[in-house]
Amino acid sequence: MNKSILELLNPDNCTLILIDHQPQMFFGVESANRETIINNVVGLAKAAKIFKVPTILTTVAAKTFSGPLIPQLQAVFPNQQPIDRTTMNSWEDKNLVAAVQKTNRKKLLIAALWTEICLAFPAISAIQAGYEVYAVVDASGATTLEAHNMAIQRMIEVGVIPVTWVQVLCELQRDWAREETYAAVMNLAKEHAGAYGIGIFYAESMLGKNHGG
Repeated sequence: MNKSILELLNPDNCTLILIDHQPQMFFGVESANRETIINNVVGLAKAAKIFKVPTILTTVAAKTFSGPLIPQLQAVFPNQQPIDRTTMNSWEDKNLVAAVQKTNRKKLLIAALWTEICLAFPAISAIQAGYEVYAVVDASGATTLEAHNMAIQRMIEVGVIPVTWVQVLCELQRDWAREETYAAVMNLAKEHAGAYGIGIFYAESMLGKNHGG
């Protein structure tokens, strides 16, 4: 086993790639509630921003077919222009690969629409290129639940590691004594982490501050 895979994610060893979270792509999603996916990918993006994880945004045929990046996600990085492509497999776009190489990091977190194409294809290609890939499955969506699950299974077969966005958030924080990001993480969890966020609100209300996970 590649020992570097055993190293947990931290703010200094990973890059986030968000692929094709666009209106036309959401229209075809049936694997999960679309609002849930939006909530999760925005939460993931905000987590990356809190920890200063390099984040690459990319779209496909934004002006001719799929529409722009959804506004909730673009608002997290208001000054960042997504890399627009024609390729289904974003790893076949030289501008995206160049952006990944520029970060000089081998661990890639990827979320995409659709799971069976826009997540699976670049994830497999990145593995082939020597990267470690973590597929953020609850910030991704497919045309059917079966397509989503089969794509995850296919990716696991080649070494892609499935994760969820709250798992990523907590793995980046890791220590509740890390005060420089604690408050931002708690606020993000309350805003986007569902029942976990409600639990934090309750703990803060009834027991005082500084109650983490």
